[in-house]
Amino acid sequence: MNSGRMFLELLARDAPAAEFEELVIAARADGGSAGTAGAVAELERSKLLALRVRAALDKSRRRETELSALYETVADLVALRDVDSVLQAIVARARKLLGTDTAYLALYDPERGCAYMRETNGSVSAKFQQLLMPLGAGLGGLVVQTASPYFSSSYLGDAQFRHTREIDEAVTEEGLIAILGVPLRLGGDVIGVLYAADRSERGFAHDEVALLGSLAAHAAVALDNARLLQETHTALADLNAANRLVQTRSASVERAAAAYERFTGLVVRGGGVDDIAHAVGEALNGSVVVVGPDGRPLSRVAEPRRPDGDFGADGHIGAEGHAGTEGRVAGRSGTESRPDGGSGPGPGPGPEEWPGAAALADAMARSRAEGRAVTCGNCTVAAVVADQEPLGALVISGAGGAGGLDDTDRVILERGVTVTALLLLFRTSLAQAEERVRGELLTDLLSRRPGGGRHGGGSLAVRERARRLGTDLDKPHVVAVVAADDVPTQRVSAAAGAWAGARRGLAGRHEGRTVLLVPGDDPSAVARAVEAGLRTALARPVTVGAAGPPDGTAVADAYAEALQCLGALQALGRGGSASAMDDLGFLGLVLGRHADTGGFVRRTLGPLVEYDERRGTSLLDTVESYFQHGQSLARTGAALHVHVNTVSQRLERVGQILGEDWNTPQYALEAQLALQLRRVLATA
Repeated sequence: MNSGRMFLELLARDAPAAEFEELVIAARADGGSAGTAGAVAELERSKLLALRVRAALDKSRRRETELSALYETVADLVALRDVDSVLQAIVARARKLLGTDTAYLALYDPERGCAYMRETNGSVSAKFQQLLMPLGAGLGGLVVQTASPYFSSSYLGDAQFRHTREIDEAVTEEGLIAILGVPLRLGGDVIGVLYAADRSERGFAHDEVALLGSLAAHAAVALDNARLLQETHTALADLNAANRLVQTRSASVERAAAAYERFTGLVVRGGGVDDIAHAVGEALNGSVVVVGPDGRPLSRVAEPRRPDGDFGADGHIGAEGHAGTEGRVAGRSGTESRPDGGSGPGPGPGPEEWPGAAALADAMARSRAEGRAVTCGNCTVAAVVADQEPLGALVISGAGGAGGLDDTDRVILERGVTVTALLLLFRTSLAQAEERVRGELLTDLLSRRPGGGRHGGGSLAVRERARRLGTDLDKPHVVAVVAADDVPTQRVSAAAGAWAGARRGLAGRHEGRTVLLVPGDDPSAVARAVEAGLRTALARPVTVGAAGPPDGTAVADAYAEALQCLGALQALGRGGSASAMDDLGFLGLVLGRHADTGGFVRRTLGPLVEYDERRGTSLLDTVESYFQHGQSLARTGAALHVHVNTVSQRLERVGQILGEDWNTPQYALEAQLALQLRRVLATA
């Protein structure tokens, strides 16, 4: 057979190199009989040529495989696959194409100053997979420092690398001997190293180094693409967040502007504190109550019933009293109890939400000091201030309170506080103007003398002025004079004006005193009501003397009697109490402008007289004899012809009827005076 044909057949079936050599060996064996030495030499030349062709074909096939792997890597990059998947594929292809036991990729971390394992393929050691390689240490450290590929056929014994205990232990545990590393370049920087390693000694051809370098370049591109993609995603996310923020801010600005426009519209249309409270509550989706500097609610339509006196719808205070009107505070719909004791639609914070007086006062002080809304229990408190003067606060609960205010809510709340301050300032100015007008009218009434009508206000002009202020001088009124120690005069006058104005009365300053003219026909009841109301408003004790109704005499006379009553209370050390002349016993009888002697006797001795008449006893005679005989039990018993024990028992019964203090010096004097007046009246 032709030698060239035989070698072509071997090449066609990709026979191993040994079969090529077998043909030459066989020809040499038959050289003596079948061929010449020249034929054997020709066959040797054909073999060598065939082996070169075979090597070229192997190299071409290997190159084709390498190019195919590179194309697949490029396809992965173009497809923008997950960077982890791309890096895993690159490491796996490097191991496969170079035919090594393992391949791995390490990335350099500038912050930590070392390289760490990013991906491994074929690794069996956990310690190796978690290895950290300092810059300049090991084969990879030299690759990073020089930005050039390096390999070692036997790494552990290679002195060209700086060995460290950690790297050598990890390499030993993994069983690696031959290692090739190529740099991952990104621009002018080396960001990592791609390795191929064997567990036996071997060298690495130039083509293998170039192939691993190509894969490393693709890995660097994949990492850069991942970085760029992440930056793009971050930029898009930031842009979307900024867009959402702009939309939110725009909506917030529009919402705040709409709320402010509504608030100012209410002011322009003459709305009051109630209207603003409702508007702010709706804007914040919660309940809002406007309180004054003392923490008492201001945002209500009508005056609630108070524990210190019953006031009817007409403001009249009678001896028995009338049911008070119910009030309302701003908030959600419904009817519930209010923190100030009233009830009505639109409750504010419930009893469990409303802060205590001390906590509310502290929150208002903190809000004024910090210039912002503060949390107080389940509520949010925003102080209302004008030129450092505390005017009150907004108390918010519900969805808009308890710390649930966002930035827009706080802007709306600030606008509400501003408008509320304007309203309260206007309200204060109006109240001060009205107080001056009422005070001037009261001064005119107190300065007049009898002869002008029922109250000394017979002038049609005076009566018309009173009517315009809501005061009907044709109805009975009581004059009350107030004294409040250690309380600024302006504050007392303001509280008295507000209290009297709410009841269609008058208040003002006269002769250095705070005076009230209040509808009513019982001076004792009026005095107690005024004392309770002003004590609550001022949070300080007040003393009140009252007199009236004038009933045919001038208001000035009633004022004089009320002033005398106030002086008597202060002289008797009864500051912080309230009385009319009738409540002062014989002092009232002496000082009062009406000498109601019979009334004094009835108030002092009436219970004993009724008891004697009903039981047929003689307790009144016993008391009279007891005083006549110097309060001596023995002489009283002798005078009445009864045993001393009987006298004691009768006097004990007197104490049960008149009160245990009937025998004290003050009341004993009144009792003796009443006994003498009774005898005089009986004779008359």
